[in-house]
Amino acid sequence: MQFISNSQDILFLVLALCALWLTAFLAWFLYYAIMTFKQTYQVIHKVKEKITSTASYLEIAFTGLRKAIELFSSSDEEKKSKRKR
Repeated sequence: MQFISNSQDILFLVLALCALWLTAFLAWFLYYAIMTFKQTYQVIHKVKEKITSTASYLEIAFTGLRKAIELFSSSDEEKKSKRKR
């Protein structure tokens, strides 16, 4: 029993090997594409968490900043009023 008897057998063997390589490449490509999408989703989720947690602290920070500005502006006004006397 001969494995390769004519050129058509060689063609079928080459086509089978090409199909095998194509399947392996597609599996490899899909794996890395899915891992990339997964990592992108995780990064976006972490950024959203940080933004929402930061947003809650921004109100406190702005309130403190507003009070500090009021304090400095009132002390400047007091210095100006003392100079006029």
